[in-house]
Amino acid sequence: MKHGDIGVVGIGVMGANLALNFEDHGFRVSLFDRDRAKVERCAAQSNHDALFGATTTEEFVRSLDTPRRILVMVPAGKAVDSVIESLLPFLEEGDILVDGGNSRFQETRRRERELAHRAIRFVGMGISGGEEGARHGPSLMPGGDRAAWERLRPMLEKIAAKTEAGPCVTHVGADGAGHFVKMVHNGIEYGDMQIIAETYDVLRRGLCMRSGEIASVFESWNGGDLESFLVEISAVVLRQRDEITGRPLVEAILDKAGQKGTGRWTAEAALELAVPVPTLAAAVDARVLSSMKDERLRAADALGPPDIEPFEGDRSEWIDAVGDAFYASRICSYAQGMSLIAAAARRYEWRVDLAEVARIWKGGCIIRARLLDTIREAYLSAEEPPNLLMNMTIGKTVRRRRERWGRVVAGAIRRGIPLPAVGASLMYFDSYRSPRLPQNLTQAQRDAFGAHTYVLLDDPEGKPVHTDWLAGRED
Repeated sequence: MKHGDIGVVGIGVMGANLALNFEDHGFRVSLFDRDRAKVERCAAQSNHDALFGATTTEEFVRSLDTPRRILVMVPAGKAVDSVIESLLPFLEEGDILVDGGNSRFQETRRRERELAHRAIRFVGMGISGGEEGARHGPSLMPGGDRAAWERLRPMLEKIAAKTEAGPCVTHVGADGAGHFVKMVHNGIEYGDMQIIAETYDVLRRGLCMRSGEIASVFESWNGGDLESFLVEISAVVLRQRDEITGRPLVEAILDKAGQKGTGRWTAEAALELAVPVPTLAAAVDARVLSSMKDERLRAADALGPPDIEPFEGDRSEWIDAVGDAFYASRICSYAQGMSLIAAAARRYEWRVDLAEVARIWKGGCIIRARLLDTIREAYLSAEEPPNLLMNMTIGKTVRRRRERWGRVVAGAIRRGIPLPAVGASLMYFDSYRSPRLPQNLTQAQRDAFGAHTYVLLDDPEGKPVHTDWLAGRED
């Protein structure tokens, strides 16, 4: 019987490409899937005769060197529990199970606790980069047992994406930290994609630019501070032509965006942890609104669509202003995501190194961007900022762009061009730096209708106060 260095369960697109990646780096890989044809197709791609399949769960487990390392690549939810249950009868103390899917971090915490009682080490590992990343170098976010990480580390560092800062993998924290960090990565991804879509819309409808012209702007931006994988592929998408009509293919695509849940999970986690993430939440809302295509068409008939007039003034100046709005909004998106990770790390005692998170996102993953170098430097500074906006370099960068950022948002609002994520980012920035917000009235209202009390401005540490606001009021 052949013996594998690692086993992969679930030979779909991601599982197969990760198996091939492991093989490329000198590892023997045992494969298992309920669909035998998937195993055979993957093994047939082997260049070094180091991929081999098993026909039963028991045969698969027995084919691995001990302590075993098994990567589970099946859809999140019940499928993960089902695979674990099928493997458990054949596992031994010290064996390592890695869930590489997009599982909810709470489920990962549960599985880690349950398997610890059986002396099985469980790792929840976020994987970003899609099919291409899995095959040639993803960003990997393993959490869980540190001893398991040390056992996995040599393999994961070899298959991960590489940048000048090293392999894009690190142990992010205990139990569910890996899947939490991946969830937030996806939340930031939602925010960044929505910001790019809104930027495209302003250039298209506000400045009457054609897809090819917008692609040129994106290509220009990708050579500067806005450099990122998403900007790069957006330019490529905008240049793609429909083979039949010859028109830009993007213009023929139905404006209904899908989602798999991680963006919504991010918003839910933020509510639970009391961390404001308006940009990320707006991006989720925007996708939901986009899915209401039929209702939006009826609303356009009943209410009338926005009567959009082009922006007035010099086009090049407007393009620069839109670029400023884009960059400032992107910073706010990342700031919200990093604040959420920091809050979760405090709540669950994960000890997440945010500088390391920024480092491993520099390559392989969907949100890789030049901005991550600046973010990493901020967290490597002597005093870690409570929010990225409090870093001197980042704060000054956003402040310099505030006037033109606001000009773009105001111009879009006047013309009926929706900017939910860009606008939410601006409001987040202005709210965060406001020494006084109107929630004094909110507290007075709460006390008036529910006797929730309030604290006086000149005695913030003092005893809560209640006022009978409605005494003598006539109904």
